Amino acid sequence: MTTTSPASEIAFDVLVSDHPRPAADRAEILAAPKFGSVFTDHMVTLRWSADRGWHDGRLEPYGPFTLDPGTSVFHYAQEIFEGLKAYRQHGGAIVAFRPQANAARFGSSARRMAMPQLPGDAFVRAIELLVSQDRAWVPDGEGHSLYLRPFMIATQTGLGINQPSQQYLFALIASPAAAYFSGGARPVSVWISPEYTRAAPGGTGEAKCGGNYGGAFAGQQQAIANGCDQVVWLDAVERRWIEEMGGMNLFFVSGSGSSASIMTPALTGTMLPGITRDSLLTLAPGLGIKAEEGRISVDEWRAGCASGEISEVFACGTAAVITPVGKVKSPAGEWLVGDGSPGPVTLRLREELLGLQYGDRPDPHGWIHKIC
Repeated sequence: MTTTSPASEIAFDVLVSDHPRPAADRAEILAAPKFGSVFTDHMVTLRWSADRGWHDGRLEPYGPFTLDPGTSVFHYAQEIFEGLKAYRQHGGAIVAFRPQANAARFGSSARRMAMPQLPGDAFVRAIELLVSQDRAWVPDGEGHSLYLRPFMIATQTGLGINQPSQQYLFALIASPAAAYFSGGARPVSVWISPEYTRAAPGGTGEAKCGGNYGGAFAGQQQAIANGCDQVVWLDAVERRWIEEMGGMNLFFVSGSGSSASIMTPALTGTMLPGITRDSLLTLAPGLGIKAEEGRISVDEWRAGCASGEISEVFACGTAAVITPVGKVKSPAGEWLVGDGSPGPVTLRLREELLGLQYGDRPDPHGWIHKIC
């Protein structure tokens, strides 16, 4: 579904909160932020309807929505979202990392879910408005950031299922965040789920929609019940090919030193095209690390770790950045990745990516978008 309003015609009114959180309270929150638990003083909203296109854009005080019980999103799950971060760089600037890529993926998700596509310029403008207004909420602690959550929901009232909603609400909220997994680069343990799958060919696996995550909770609970931190998903057809870890992309490291290489499962339409994943595929060759897409089975993973051919495994995503995988469990047995500790390739890539985001590394690809 396309929009009738180009980005140049989308205006945002600015309504500043009369009751922002007191500075002392904000400082206490920023000293030890918890992921996604406290939100900033403002949000951005923008509406779409079939007859008007995009309209009523505004930056306004953060607050609840009022929705009719018959609103379409509650019944047919027309909903998409994104996740990205704003960083207070060590030089003082506040920046976002590759927001245009998030805008493009948001549009792709909208197409798959038969929702209107928000122009990329408007997506980025919403981020600039909110982060600029709430810049005091961007933390400066090591590894801290302002997590940004753009999302869109179907808001038409009615239970008809013959066509998608004819009304939508786009919103952007923000939350100060520390590391997603406590302990920084602490290795996680994973459970290879034999029972549940995340997505099937032709489904919504490559869209960032809420149903993919809601449907994953049972598999994650199974992982926790088996003493693991995260679940690893297999393909839905053969149940043997590795796809993702939770909501993150996986990388497998072979070799070491100048012969090190990384491989990530190729996108098949069932996996999320991660922006961190894409960034690492681009960054690694510049560090002398061969990078490719391919596929790997459970048996190949286990045999590779046993022989030493697979020396490291890590997962990556916006929230957790790069997280080492130290131990693997499945109904068929368990094994360590290397010696179970973070490997040098994992740590080098993590350091490079964080250094770029916080302004300690050059930005040859133009990924850093300065906001204020």
